[in-house]
Amino acid sequence: METEKTNWNKEELHTYILLLCANADNKEVEEELNLIKQKTSAATYDKIYAEFSSDNEELSLEKINRTVQHFNYSHMELVALRKEMHDIYFADEKYDMLERVLDRILDNIIY
Repeated sequence: METEKTNWNKEELHTYILLLCANADNKEVEEELNLIKQKTSAATYDKIYAEFSSDNEELSLEKINRTVQHFNYSHMELVALRKEMHDIYFADEKYDMLERVLDRILDNIIY
C-alpha cells in the first residue's frame, strides 16, 4: 500500500502523534484534547485533527514512521515528546492495554 507523503513540520508531526495517543483506547476525552490544544496553535490543531480523523491506525503509524525519519530529533526533544505522550495517556487517569501497546509501537518508531 502506497501512502501519500506528508509535508508536516515538527509541530504538525508532534500534534499528530499526540492525537494518536489520545485515540489509543478508541475514545478521545476532553482532557486529552485540551492538553494537545495547549501545545499547538489552533490552526495547526484544526488542520491536523481533520487529517487524523480521516486516517485509520495503520495509515497513521505509516505516516508517522515515514515523517519522523525526516527530522533530526535530539535526545532532549524525544524525552520531551515521550513525556507529553504519557501526559496524554494518563489524562483520563487510566493507562490501559491499548495505550501500552501503542506506546511500545511508537517507541520503536521514534527511536
